[in-house]
Amino acid sequence: MRSSTRAWIFCLACAWTVAAQSAYKVAVPGYRYEFPRDYFSHPEFQTEWWYYTGNVIADDGHRFGFELTFFRVGVGRDAAQQNIWDVQDLYLAHLALSDLDAKTFYHEERTNRAGPGIAGVDAGKERIWNGDWNVRWNGNDQVLESVDEHVCFSLKLHPEKPPVIHGEDGVSQKGAGVGRASYYISLTRLKTTGTLQLQGKKYAVSGLTWMDHEFFTNQLEKGQVGWDWFSAQLSDNTELMLYRIRRADGSVDPYSSGTYVDPSGHALHLRREDFSLVPGEETWKSPVTGAVYPVRWRILVPKLGMELEATTPVKSQELSGKSQTIPNYWEGAIALNGRRDNGDVTGVGYLEMTGYDRAVKLGGL
Repeated sequence: MRSSTRAWIFCLACAWTVAAQSAYKVAVPGYRYEFPRDYFSHPEFQTEWWYYTGNVIADDGHRFGFELTFFRVGVGRDAAQQNIWDVQDLYLAHLALSDLDAKTFYHEERTNRAGPGIAGVDAGKERIWNGDWNVRWNGNDQVLESVDEHVCFSLKLHPEKPPVIHGEDGVSQKGAGVGRASYYISLTRLKTTGTLQLQGKKYAVSGLTWMDHEFFTNQLEKGQVGWDWFSAQLSDNTELMLYRIRRADGSVDPYSSGTYVDPSGHALHLRREDFSLVPGEETWKSPVTGAVYPVRWRILVPKLGMELEATTPVKSQELSGKSQTIPNYWEGAIALNGRRDNGDVTGVGYLEMTGYDRAVKLGGL
């Protein structure tokens, strides 16, 4: 029960036949985004996720990082649904909490079919759910709720900036060829308040959340074996999303890219040549998988005059499982410190690293 984020979903989606995939659309340039419509489900695409990561601080100063993610994977769009138990889509969800002061990491996941309302996405009711983990919209605001044996929270999210569309011409291209892309939306600065309960102790918390929403059918191509993805919410009221796709020969793929969001919410697309993600010498070796992950990074964006260092207080934020088809990966909360032009800048964010124990053979970001 320890591996169900982006990499997990990609391998599951790619397990279905090419014939099954042919029933779905692919992401191509020119899509016309509409909100709130595009916050919800797109069943004409095979894979879709809603990905919430945040850093919050309790009233007593205790620090936490959290994730709550929801996934839809199409498995039978070309077949007529005869009853509520026929599987058109699988719904998966992932909950994780990093106790940054106690240096502990908790993770749970679940898989369901829609059935009689067990899981799903309902634009009319403005709700995304899997059991008693859910997102509820109220205008532009959202409420995240989770109920679990060890971790529970209820968090209100208020957007301080408009949605960001990543990529160019409406698509985030991940490889060569038509459809090797996604439609990728983020809410990069969500003011967060609410309560969090860990092992029976309740905390009043506040901080920032980042939301990613992607939908697509195909992405990565042969030779792309893993990726490193960063989100950053900085003290100068700007945000940064960067990823580098690693190739089998050790090089960085030219389809690596990112987005910078200025204080007003304007987004600037960053191409591979615009930034560098440089792993440092500090690493953590997983006792479960043997994978060695870099846990200190330099982030360089010369055109923005930006140089940051990313570190984490909790090195053991790996999610690992026993399956040979589901990749293991590291994902967790990070702190950022550095310079922007001639001034100091700090921040918080999340880092995801895949393909360090074995290649991610199919899939993408």
